[in-house]
Amino acid sequence: MAALATPPARMGLVVIQALRKKHCGECRRGPVALLVLEDGVPRCLDCVDLGHLVFLPRGDTALTRRSREESALSAVVVRFNRRKGRYERQGVLVEEEALARAEERCLADAEVRRRRRIRDAGRRAEEDARFTDAFAAEILRLFPGCPTERARAVAAHAPVRGRGRVGRSAAGRTLSEVAVTSAVIASVRHLETPYDQLLMSGVPRHEARRRIAGVVEATLRGWREGGGRGGREGGGGEGAHPQRQKRRDSDM
Repeated sequence: MAALATPPARMGLVVIQALRKKHCGECRRGPVALLVLEDGVPRCLDCVDLGHLVFLPRGDTALTRRSREESALSAVVVRFNRRKGRYERQGVLVEEEALARAEERCLADAEVRRRRRIRDAGRRAEEDARFTDAFAAEILRLFPGCPTERARAVAAHAPVRGRGRVGRSAAGRTLSEVAVTSAVIASVRHLETPYDQLLMSGVPRHEARRRIAGVVEATLRGWREGGGRGGREGGGGEGAHPQRQKRRDSDM
């Protein structure tokens, strides 16, 4: 018998998944898919008193561990890998009742995890709502001329999770003036200028930003001074574009 990937003493009882057709050396039945070698002679599971066990394939570590914990009798199933020249685990044999109990335990854990995910999601939603309100208030403090709905739209867009938004950064979470201003600039860039069209037409990003810089600065200046709702004071310069307020937040 080839050397096992794991020492037999740690495996406990070992059952072999036959690669070739084998017959039991005791009852002569066969071919058998699973066998045990005793003194070099293959024997079927019934002859070695393991026939009542059920096979659980590898893959679910928690289910396998719990099945063996619940089962008074169990065995590791291995198969010889010719290319690697060793036996490798394929699963375990356990009592059917033990497998059922292990499955119930795993399902209970899955329910616990599901409830925890729901609680965590609710907590994050509340945190985001509070953060959005604070972010919008900070935008209006820095840019009193910014339309209120626009400020809320920018604030709602900033903290979207898992997207690399400015609101997910440490600076954004502390309502840094730089982070808040960056979010407003990004909004102006995409909604008040032809920045997107320039990028789509092949204009390099830095060049596209240079072309629309005048519009962005004029809009920000108007919002800072509190007098302009559209940020059109001071002229548009190259790259001026009609305002696109109705555009979805996801386009920012």
